[in-house]
Amino acid sequence: MKHIPLSILLGSLILLQACGGSSESRPFQRGERGQQATSVETITVEREDISRQIRSFGNIKAQDIVQVTPQVTNRITQIYADLGDTVNQGDRLAKIYDVPFEDQYQQALASLEQSRAAFQRDSLQFERQKKLYERDLISSTEFDNVRATYQNSKAQLQSSTANLTQSRENLENTVIRSPVYGVVLNRSVAEGDLASTGQVAYEIANLTGYETRVYLPLEEWQAADVGQPVTFRLSNQRESSARGRVSRISPRLDPTTGLGEVVISLTEKGSSIFQGVLVEAVINVETREQAVVIPRSALVENVQTLIEPESNTIQLSRTYSVFVVQDDSVALKRDLQLGIEQGDRVEISSGLQAGDQIVVTGQNSLEDSSKVRVATGSPFRESPEVPIENAENLSREGSRQQLQNADDSTRQARREQRQQRRQNASTDTSSTNTND
Repeated sequence: MKHIPLSILLGSLILLQACGGSSESRPFQRGERGQQATSVETITVEREDISRQIRSFGNIKAQDIVQVTPQVTNRITQIYADLGDTVNQGDRLAKIYDVPFEDQYQQALASLEQSRAAFQRDSLQFERQKKLYERDLISSTEFDNVRATYQNSKAQLQSSTANLTQSRENLENTVIRSPVYGVVLNRSVAEGDLASTGQVAYEIANLTGYETRVYLPLEEWQAADVGQPVTFRLSNQRESSARGRVSRISPRLDPTTGLGEVVISLTEKGSSIFQGVLVEAVINVETREQAVVIPRSALVENVQTLIEPESNTIQLSRTYSVFVVQDDSVALKRDLQLGIEQGDRVEISSGLQAGDQIVVTGQNSLEDSSKVRVATGSPFRESPEVPIENAENLSREGSRQQLQNADDSTRQARREQRQQRRQNASTDTSSTNTND
């Protein structure tokens, strides 16, 4: 029978004990890692007003823009109104050379006098011949000739009257006048230009009101309704610049673009609203008061792919949830039903109540009933302003403070190392005593 040396036996026992100790410690370490809490940030769910909105862009313009064209043709001799001028109905805009039209008027006036004298003469002759014909003193042929002469004079008088009216109107039209009260948007003629009846000389915006036209896709076009309130905002401003209401909606979609036209009339406007300015129109379709509202960033989206075997199509099913923190230590998953959305805010129809603490940062790494640690940070404080002449001194003081902090950290680390060595030595001593 072989004898095993005592030293070898003791070494084997120590090795087995060490292996056993390490195998027992591994599950404990894994358990510790499984129980580690995830650092998260939370907010308290509140009740707020939220609106379903339609957003689109359009240009502000006058409700009516009138194009003024000359009624006679000749050259422009004088300009009375220019771009941006406010004009009343009937105010002069420009003057057209009127000498030819004045001559035509005088000719028409003289022709009318001649026609009137001829008509009076022929009418008296007709009355006399009519009495003679009734007494059978003249033949019917003579009477017919007199009557034809009378009718011809009457027609000539009417023609001369019409010519005089036309020539008078042409003379008056040598002065281009504003047909409405408004502001001059455009002037396309100058002194010396030939004014033509087919040429637009002025564009005048009627100052009765402003409006904008937006073009919406089918779903939003169907949701728009006459009378809905609208707010306007410039692209470089946060606050509303004007207010209005939906006044008219086109009954059909544009066959080319598939968009429907919606006309919005302004009821209030600020000082930054001008004709032609580009604004964002926000139409309030529906408003829900005191609804449970959370930021959209708190949602956890779950997307599932579904295949329809009959149609062989792929559909995406989306569900949403949040994590509610209880006792500042456990995060419970809650499935939600969403309502209307407004920007980065979402209404919660079911699944949450006001006062719940929900995770807004770190929720994507959580599971149901995960342990969490709510992170609390001190509010941000702005650094005080330092004069430029004190910047160098401040930099030196900061450097000394950093060195001092580094020395304190080094001393603390050395203390921890010495304490750790003492604990290890104590553990080794107790293990040796046990083995003996």
